[in-house]
Amino acid sequence: MEPLPINNVRLTKLFLLAGLILLLTGMLFGIIGGLQYIMPGFLKMYLSFEKVRPLHVSSVVFWILLAAMGGVLHYTREYTGQNLFSTRLLRVQLTLFLGTILLILISYIIGSFGGREYWEFPPLLAIPILLGWGLFVINYIKSIKSLKKQPVYVWMWLTGAIGFLFIFSESYLWVLPYFQKDVVRDMTVQWKSYGSLVGCWNMLIYGSGIYLMEKISNDKAYGHSKIGFALYFLGLFNLFFNWSHHIYTLPVSGDIRHIGYLVSMTELLILGRIIYKWKETVTQAQKFDHLIPYRFLWAADVWILLNLFLAIAMSVPAINIYTHGTHITVAHVMGTTIGINTMLLMAICFDILGENIQFKKRSQRQIANGYLIVNGSLFVFFMALVGAGIQRSRWQMNQDAGPFGEMMVSLAPYFIAFTLAGLFIFVGFSMITYPLLKSFMHSNYGSDNNANQNTGSITVNEANKLLKSALTEPVKVE
Repeated sequence: MEPLPINNVRLTKLFLLAGLILLLTGMLFGIIGGLQYIMPGFLKMYLSFEKVRPLHVSSVVFWILLAAMGGVLHYTREYTGQNLFSTRLLRVQLTLFLGTILLILISYIIGSFGGREYWEFPPLLAIPILLGWGLFVINYIKSIKSLKKQPVYVWMWLTGAIGFLFIFSESYLWVLPYFQKDVVRDMTVQWKSYGSLVGCWNMLIYGSGIYLMEKISNDKAYGHSKIGFALYFLGLFNLFFNWSHHIYTLPVSGDIRHIGYLVSMTELLILGRIIYKWKETVTQAQKFDHLIPYRFLWAADVWILLNLFLAIAMSVPAINIYTHGTHITVAHVMGTTIGINTMLLMAICFDILGENIQFKKRSQRQIANGYLIVNGSLFVFFMALVGAGIQRSRWQMNQDAGPFGEMMVSLAPYFIAFTLAGLFIFVGFSMITYPLLKSFMHSNYGSDNNANQNTGSITVNEANKLLKSALTEPVKVE
């Protein structure tokens, strides 16, 4: 593969760098929110819970979106062996997203809301996100050029990219009076769109994960295999219909509930496949144990198994009545977001940002310790939320239950447990990402400065100059 223009490569990596910063930022806001659960009034004058929650949620969502886009674009360039279609579009896309994300976080801090869950910012700020995503779709399709005889991950990237463009638009149908004035219609479309949006970014992440596994093993067979495409179509089917189990409690058509239940149960096929391939997966993990990305892929595999058990249980209507609106739902969301998506994205970040980097033994130990801390703490975090959810479900289904306030006080031990676990998750990810970011900045941008060569670091001003140059240097004709 011939060398590619530095801006083209640099910009795809900047998506990942910005995403990692948002991941740590989102976790920090999550810790503050946890402290406000156990210490009501904590930082209320500056960052009340109604501000902290969207700051946490939006930061983590944009970590997923930025890292997923960066991974797809970088792997597309790597897969085709050619430049992306347009560096100019890539630059505009990054500028739109970074500028809009900054405005969104500022709007939360000053108390300017106006949207819905996930997108609680003023609706006008959705426009640049939609435009930026449109540029992402154009750049990807033009870079792939043809869909003939393409591996499954190319189709997953295409599905996730185009699907998100339309479903994100659908999530704003609530601004129309036809939906806004009907509570059932409004909530149905809201939860339908959010469930499908998750399916879209999962397509991007899982596709990148499959590409990375092929890259590590040098085995191209899975990308073109029948089972690979069978699971892709099953995932696509779930993307379109799996949201139905979110609205079992709404007075909608019974057919919607039945379809949702049927589709949710097809996840058993995925679960069976994972269990069947488990022995082989462990063998591969041992074979490639020296590779940091593979360790995160292995961790994601474990968390897929744990989360599917909970997801399938939640999809059973008789159980869903008890779990809906409790911390069990939060446990599933956190297990999926951190245990699956973030583990896969961390594998992608280490593969892309860590290429040609030899980590020192001290850094390797720090990453390994952080990895253990994250996974151990996440399990405690997960179980604490499940425990709180079970206790709350018993309260809300008990006709003789006491006041809501008393129930919340009784959940204090669970809140303390998941707040402490969240703190350790943050510490663990900080231990993991710091050596990666430091080594990446030093390896890629420290060679021009003797001081940075000696210290292995880069100053904030130099980092700002780097970002500015990446966004403003003239674009070379490709």
